[in-house]
Amino acid sequence: MLKKLSFSPYSLLLLLLIPLTAMQFSTEVNWSLFDFLIMGVLLLALGFSIRFIRNKKSALKYPLLMIVGVVILFFIIWAELAVGIFGSPIAGS
Repeated sequence: MLKKLSFSPYSLLLLLLIPLTAMQFSTEVNWSLFDFLIMGVLLLALGFSIRFIRNKKSALKYPLLMIVGVVILFFIIWAELAVGIFGSPIAGS
């Protein structure tokens, strides 16, 4: 099942095209270059982390559980940067 997961830098660009396209049609989406860079770094870290776990699956006891944990951590960091759910300094609070 883990072999079906794949990561490509082109998928990163496709994901970053979503807010770029939304910015063309709505004033509610207002990303700066810094926002695109941070999201690109987060997505790259997510992809490379999943690839690393997938390649080391023989040495790991529960690789799928670790991948789920990495994805949950990604969403927590993303939500904190977007709306500041915890009120930490990285969210601008």
